[in-house]
Amino acid sequence: MTRLSNIFFLAIIISNTIYSQEVEEDYKINILRPSKAAFYSAVIPGLGQIYNDKLWKVPLVYAALGISGYSYDFNKKKYWSYRNAYKSRKAGFTDDEFQGIIINDERLLDGQNFHRRYKDLSMVFIVGFYFLNILDANIDAHLLDYNVNENLSLKPFFENSNDLYGNQFGMKLNLNF
Repeated sequence: MTRLSNIFFLAIIISNTIYSQEVEEDYKINILRPSKAAFYSAVIPGLGQIYNDKLWKVPLVYAALGISGYSYDFNKKKYWSYRNAYKSRKAGFTDDEFQGIIINDERLLDGQNFHRRYKDLSMVFIVGFYFLNILDANIDAHLLDYNVNENLSLKPFFENSNDLYGNQFGMKLNLNF
């Protein structure tokens, strides 16, 4: 009986002196958040930014895609107008829109090649901005779970000591939990 009471008494003493670290769970990490944001941006550009609560990025996404789309449409129309004018001149017609402006047929080919090149480049920009939209939503969702608090600081310091090496410069990383 004394052995059992000694173990009980020892357990009470130990439990009063041992403290554990308290874990603060102020936010939950959602591991599917980046893939959801990327999917939303892939379906409708800018929706992933809305899902990440970065509403200021939505006008940038639509401006980039809109300007690229407008450039594509403009160059496509100009390409077809130069192409149709060249073909109609080769067929013997003299009623195209460039009749009094462009005399040489080779200039029509140059204009056609110019606008075809920029039409293709505009399509590259459309696809690039579309994928950049998806990538931005994915990376931004990853960084939302990254914990940056005010206890992390980086301060330069100057240590004035009378050592063998003299004055020393350095960086100090202060990390408090």
